[in-house]
Amino acid sequence: MNQYEAELVEKQRQYHVVKGNELVQKSRFELSLPEQKTIAYICSMIKPVDAVDRVQGAYQLEYEFNIREYCKVCGFDYDNGKNYADIKATLKRLRDKSMWLTMENGSETLVGWLSRVTVNKKSGIVQIRLDDILVPFLFDLKQRFTEYRLIQILGMKSAYSVRLYELMKSYAHQKSKTFDIDELKRLLMVDGIESYNRFPDFRRYVLEIALKEINLLTDLNVSFETIKRGRKVEKVKFRIDAKEQIPRILAEMETGKILDGEK
Repeated sequence: MNQYEAELVEKQRQYHVVKGNELVQKSRFELSLPEQKTIAYICSMIKPVDAVDRVQGAYQLEYEFNIREYCKVCGFDYDNGKNYADIKATLKRLRDKSMWLTMENGSETLVGWLSRVTVNKKSGIVQIRLDDILVPFLFDLKQRFTEYRLIQILGMKSAYSVRLYELMKSYAHQKSKTFDIDELKRLLMVDGIESYNRFPDFRRYVLEIALKEINLLTDLNVSFETIKRGRKVEKVKFRIDAKEQIPRILAEMETGKILDGEK
């Protein structure tokens, strides 16, 4: 990767990912780590809605990107011969998966992330179209939204880290957030995993791993304490602190080391 490419990649890693709070806080979805990074990458391409589009209700739902460029930005091995097959598999899963979204009138709508995907092997260009039902959760967001720079999640190794980071980021202005343990497990999509029924296992293999990555690689410091009734853990209270400038820079440097190590 030459200097121009490196500068372009670094610029794209600083793009902002913006999602409506309802999409982050209330929806349940099970996405792998590559799938979450791909959705974040696509969201980082969404531009602010101008006044004309807002009046006309016109939103850009179609986007395209180069597979090699995508791999460079996300820290994947861009010389790997499996890239084409891997990203096709990731995009297929995103096209096939759906989630329940709670609409403004209280109804629940089953929606997919992507409505169409086209991949050109010869050019290496991917064309995608977002599901139009996602418009209220991704476009023209006025107040209730979660925003972070793409680089915050790119160094993560655990899918739970990305999901928990977005949750914590959405509540960061409150400085703390308390979840019923069952609600937290549902949001992280581990409520059906028998091995996490015991809180010590959930804590060790989900929470502690996720918080270690969040605290090392992102702009947040997050800790938690348990709230018990008798000997049973009923709630988890998170403390969320924004890092100062120097710790944020150090976190990004740590992410850079991880991404460079993966090529």
